[in-house]
Formats: sequence, structure tokens, C-alpha cells
Amino acid sequence: MLNFTDIPALHDQLTTRWHQDAFEIWRPPDDPWASLVARQHLANFVLWHTEDEARTPGATDADLARVKRRIDETNQRRNDLSEQIDLALLERLSLEKLPNPRAPLHSESPGLMIDRLSILALKLFHTREEMERAGAPEGHMERNMERLAILAEQRGDLAACLVRLWEEAVAGSRRFKLYRQLKMYNDPALNPAVYRSVH
Repeated sequence: MLNFTDIPALHDQLTTRWHQDAFEIWRPPDDPWASLVARQHLANFVLWHTEDEARTPGATDADLARVKRRIDETNQRRNDLSEQIDLALLERLSLEKLPNPRAPLHSESPGLMIDRLSILALKLFHTREEMERAGAPEGHMERNMERLAILAEQRGDLAACLVRLWEEAVAGSRRFKLYRQLKMYNDPALNPAVYRSVH
């Protein structure tokens, strides 16, 4: 099983690789846990770049409609994989009769924390890119150096909190739950914009 402390490095490695190679030919790791974390990060990677397409100057209404559908589909996959991460961790804990039902409840699950770490990895990568952009206006590099320091600190804090949460869950001194996202926009039975157009 992938060590929790290795997750930021895995995110960075994959982010760099997917920007250099065609991510469509990439295959997830054989290890089921590492595969889950990697596939969840891939969903954020695709989502990031799909959202950029929506912001392209000159995009037509048809382009925006197409991109919006891809964003919804990818965001659903991202959330589903975050939940799968939590389910995998809870199944692992259940082998030790954990989490302890009497332990204090943590407000955020590991899957959601890993999702935030994934987004921070993308922000760090693109901030570094901006620092090195040729022809950028004066002060651009300095501004992005400041942003990079803030992002790095935030990721370090969050990564440490994730490790601590897992250690405490294994020790029985803290617990977390699976929090279903229950997205409504992709469900034809729950989205009025969809079910009203059918009748």
C-alpha cells in the first residue's frame, strides 16, 4: 500500500509526466491503492485542462456546451474516485475493527484531503511554469514566487494533517466517515433542467 507521505511526490511525478507525454496512453500502477490515488489525480488533471478550454477567448457557444458536459462528467469521476479512496481505507481499517466509534470524528475524510492535495500539485506545477514563462510582464516571476511559497506551505500542512489523521485512525484515537457527495446535476431524475425537458 502506498505510504501516505508519498502521495504529494506521486502527484508531482504524474503531473510532470502527463504534461510531457500523452496521458491517454498512461496506465495506472498495479497496486490497487496507488492506482486509486493516481486515477483520482488524473481526473483532476483532465478537469483542470478542460476548464482552461472553457476560458479560451473566442470559444463558441457550441464549444462551451461541449466543454461543460466534459467538465460535469470528469467532476463526477473525480468525486466518485475520492469516495472510492475512503471506502478502500475504511475497508482496511475494518480488518482491525476500526475506526473506533467512540473516537472524535474528523470533519474531513482522507479522500477529500487527497483530492485537495491533487489540486495543490496542479497549482504548484502551473505556478512554476508561470515563473519561467518567457516574455512575461515585469514582476510576474516575483508574484508567482510568492504564490509558490504559499502553495508549498499549504500542501505541506495538509499532507502532514493527512498522515496524522491516518495514524490516529489506526491508533483508534480519531475516526472519519465516508461522506457521499450526492451530486444532483448528473442525475436525470434529480436535475430539473433535465427531467423537465423530457416531458
